[in-house]
Amino acid sequence: MKNWFSGLEKREQLFVGIGAVVVSLIVVWALVWMPLDKYQRNLQASVAVWEKSLGELRVLAPNLAAAGASTGTEPGVVSDDSPMVVVDQTLRERSLNSAVKRRQPTPNGIRVEFENVAFDQLVVWLGDLNRTHGMEVQAGNLSLASRSEPGRINASLTLERTP
Repeated sequence: MKNWFSGLEKREQLFVGIGAVVVSLIVVWALVWMPLDKYQRNLQASVAVWEKSLGELRVLAPNLAAAGASTGTEPGVVSDDSPMVVVDQTLRERSLNSAVKRRQPTPNGIRVEFENVAFDQLVVWLGDLNRTHGMEVQAGNLSLASRSEPGRINASLTLERTP
């Protein structure tokens, strides 16, 4: 190859040299720079998603603290009240009454339908029911609310006491 290159005219050598440099730069750009750039952009997007999630969790922190403080019973204590009374009382405590569409007793618990309820508040309420009253979701159906604001859903839940 050295003999071939030295056999070229000066102008051809210059042209081949410049071409070799350009090809080398393109190869470095395609095999090194592009993958590193793509990886860095993916990391930035991942950090943005984690920061957004963290911000949403920080909003929930006061609700979780309030969930422990606002209940009249100690954690793990199961009340003897009927499921209908428990649900009604806890819905009022959490200010979720306005989102309740219907409450219907079932043989072993209660079925509650919500319309346009905040998902975060619903989850905190369900955690409170489980922790303080021993009630669990036995069946449920969740869907986006028709007047969908972010974080708003429609829900139909069947709640029963755990033995």
